[in-house]
Amino acid sequence: LCYGASSPALSDRSRFPTLFRTHPSATVHNPTRIKLMQKFGWSRVAILQQAEEVFISTVEDLETRCKDAGIEIVTRQSFLSDPTDAVRNLRRQDARIIVGLFYVVAARRVLCEMYKQQLYGRAYVWFFIGWYEDNWYEVNLKNENISCTKEQMKIAAEGHLTTEALMWNQNNQKTISGMSSEDFRKRLNAALIDEGYDINHNRYPEGYQEAPLAYDAVWSVALAFNKTMQRLTEQNSGKNLKDFTYTDKEIANAIYAAMNSTQFLGVSGVVAFSSQGDRIALTQIEQMIDGQYYKLGYYDTQADNLTWFDKEKWDGEKVPQDRTIVRRVLRTVSLPLFICMSTISSFGILVAVTLIVFNIWHRHRRVIQSSHPVCNTIMLFGVIICLVSVILLGIDGQFITAENYPKVCQARAWILSTGFTLAYGAMFSKVWRVHRFTTKTKTDPKKKVEPWKLYTMVSGLLAVDLVILLTWQMQDPLQRRLETFPLEDPISSNDDVKIRPELEHCESHNNSVWLGVIYGFKGLILVFGLFLAYETRSIKVKQINDSRYVGMSIYNVVVLCLITAPVAMVIASQQDASFAFVALAVIFCCFLSMLLIFVPKVIEVLRHPKDKVESKFSNDTGISKEDEERYQKLISENDDLQKLIAQKEDKIRLLKQRLTERENKNTAQPFNEPANGTTAGGMQFNRSSSTALAQK
Repeated sequence: LCYGASSPALSDRSRFPTLFRTHPSATVHNPTRIKLMQKFGWSRVAILQQAEEVFISTVEDLETRCKDAGIEIVTRQSFLSDPTDAVRNLRRQDARIIVGLFYVVAARRVLCEMYKQQLYGRAYVWFFIGWYEDNWYEVNLKNENISCTKEQMKIAAEGHLTTEALMWNQNNQKTISGMSSEDFRKRLNAALIDEGYDINHNRYPEGYQEAPLAYDAVWSVALAFNKTMQRLTEQNSGKNLKDFTYTDKEIANAIYAAMNSTQFLGVSGVVAFSSQGDRIALTQIEQMIDGQYYKLGYYDTQADNLTWFDKEKWDGEKVPQDRTIVRRVLRTVSLPLFICMSTISSFGILVAVTLIVFNIWHRHRRVIQSSHPVCNTIMLFGVIICLVSVILLGIDGQFITAENYPKVCQARAWILSTGFTLAYGAMFSKVWRVHRFTTKTKTDPKKKVEPWKLYTMVSGLLAVDLVILLTWQMQDPLQRRLETFPLEDPISSNDDVKIRPELEHCESHNNSVWLGVIYGFKGLILVFGLFLAYETRSIKVKQINDSRYVGMSIYNVVVLCLITAPVAMVIASQQDASFAFVALAVIFCCFLSMLLIFVPKVIEVLRHPKDKVESKFSNDTGISKEDEERYQKLISENDDLQKLIAQKEDKIRLLKQRLTERENKNTAQPFNEPANGTTAGGMQFNRSSSTALAQK
């Protein structure tokens, strides 16, 4: 029988058939540890053990019990003498609830390394073995070359939990020896003081905790011998305990049976043994609070009864978590930014609708007719669709659910692509027709522009777009993909929380292939349009009077697209920057195109509000701006001449009236021929002048 051995290996009856011990097995702590983990809701623990047989066996038992209880062991670290690497690995594994199994000398090294690695405080809970002396973390630091101070060791030890088999009887009642546990403690302390130990300052010798176990072990042997002697007497076998030899199996079995049935109240509590010879005992749970151990409760393994005093104290007034809580936070576009861009886009849509109304209302004006109003209307519809896509680009997880996000992805692709085709295609078709006029119609400068050719080109570009988009959606539709970022600390939280940022993307399995097809098609049109705009930069034709402005719009669209596409791919992980960059590029393209193409028309209409189309000027060749100015000048001159004719007519009427009066007075007197001739000649001159003015 032994009083200080706790190795679980000693419970193996095949190896140690007659061993008993008043010291409970080390595995008696494991049910208590499991109970505490369940009480505080910890389901993820780590184990740090010294590479000794007693602790290896204990850990194997603990792993089995954790598995049965559904508790995950995140890591198991072991060491021989230096725990530095093992403790560092605990930090790497984000261990928060840690069971430590090691002797007291190694415990001091572990505690110092805990302080260095900052594995203590509000985020960590350590389970230590409870049979260390109360001041174990303060003593022998220099002798053992511990590089931490007493204060540092105390800081690291604060708040740890201990589990130990109950070493003292908790009731102040007399035991089998006639003493209570307190009486025994006083006698023991007095004896230690006589030996020179400073008991008053908690300076106890090593092994002090096992003293009551040793005392009860002696009583167990004595009681077993008494019971054996009584049995031998009752059997009348003629044998006596003094006759025992190591080959006497009969007396050995009698002693074993007596020991196995032993049960009494000792100074360490109720002494009884299991079939494996292990001490059946309660487990005591303590916590270090302000440098002192305080009892938190007891656990009866056999009855599965936890007696709890609710005296535990946690840093931060909150039970520590068994892991870092990772909160998945979806990165979304800034709401003020989204509102700002949506407002600008809505204003642009309103402007485009206004220009459509203007285009239709003034379609009879020469300045509108010669720019092909239907083509301009198509461009404006494309602008509206592109501006709508800006709003869709800002719609993310803060507005819709993950299930509906793929629908937004599809809508973005369709709306932005078709809007671009309509807006840019209308301008491209105009530049194309101007280029055709300058290269193939020099022999027939009055050839008429056939509008259906412009519409056919836009329809062709749109048809290619639809084929690509339909194939994409049917074969490999866009889906919601989450991009995750490294963990971040929360801005304002004292909890043990980390933020896992996530960002939504619209992607398909072969996303790069489809983007390559789309970008290739659009890029080809952009480059070709840039070439045509450059070729026709100084050309003016009467049939398309805004070709120069269309060319300038194409310049800007091409440049912005060539910049926006690659930059947007590079900054795709920065949601605000990506959205702002793409949105501003689309908005700038749309507003600039409307500005270049329609502002001159609006100014012209406002400058000449009474201008009306006349059939004789609506020839096949169209009216250029120079002809329009010449026509206005002729109208002004005609008005001036009409006024001059009216003045001459009045003067002629006045002269006629005077002649009539003179004729009435001088009816008998003949006219003076020269005078008459002069007057008549003058009259004739005036009439000829009037006729000439009228003809002019």
